[in-house]
Amino acid sequence: MPAERKPEHPAAPAPASKAGRNLPAAIGVGGGLGLLVILVLVYAPTAWLGVVAAAIAIATWEVTKRLGEAGIRVPRIPLLLGGQAIMWLGWPFGVDGTLAAFAATALVCMTWRLFDHGLGATPRNYLRDVAVTVFTAAWLPLLAAFAGLMVLQDDGPGRVFVLMIGIVCSDVGGYVAGVLFGKHPMVPRISPKKSWEGFAGSLVFCVLGSLASVTLILGANSMIGVLLGVVLVVTGTLGDLIESQVKRDLQIKDMGTLLPGHGGIMDRLDSLLPSAFVTWLVLTILV
Repeated sequence: MPAERKPEHPAAPAPASKAGRNLPAAIGVGGGLGLLVILVLVYAPTAWLGVVAAAIAIATWEVTKRLGEAGIRVPRIPLLLGGQAIMWLGWPFGVDGTLAAFAATALVCMTWRLFDHGLGATPRNYLRDVAVTVFTAAWLPLLAAFAGLMVLQDDGPGRVFVLMIGIVCSDVGGYVAGVLFGKHPMVPRISPKKSWEGFAGSLVFCVLGSLASVTLILGANSMIGVLLGVVLVVTGTLGDLIESQVKRDLQIKDMGTLLPGHGGIMDRLDSLLPSAFVTWLVLTILV
């Protein structure tokens, strides 16, 4: 039999950005998610709670799966159920319901981990596992709950739009400036590709985007938009760095694979989670 002929032009790898991502896929997925957010906030604002709750459930599954692979025993069932309680109890009871659900979730998870080997067994690494569990509950559902609480306020959909516009502007500005001008790493031991030039680009884009959205959507003072833009860049960057360090500790690239070009759901929420809280806080106090 004649030797098998190899193709003359092997398949080209998927195009990747300077950040190591499949850029067309990332843009397509990002655009689809953005369209979903717009449609929900315009036509069914209350459904935003369900969107956030579903995203947090998936993200929690991704994170607990990765933690389990690293040998950290996180009580997944009570953490998932408690996360939904943290999200949904804010609807009828506001911040009080959210914080009460968080405290209850932490208590149930502490008890669950104490006896998950059986009544006669001695728990191992209990303190480490419980600390990681409470951290995960605060990192994911508690911070995300403020994105849900925001939509229940007066001009709620507009407030969520302000959050999303600020984060998108920060991401776009950081990416463009980082690719074109990035030469000075910000924290190379945590995130080697994040540069001070990218941070400056995020700052310019986010301040402009937040200024415009706060004044045009909420009709508030422009200085509130400037303040929010600066704060969002700081919290968004910190959110990225926190997840980068967690992934570095776990020795993984992404938390999941659900979103082509992005990784998992958690890899899209890293900057949004702390930003949701600070946006809720700034707008609740000042607007």
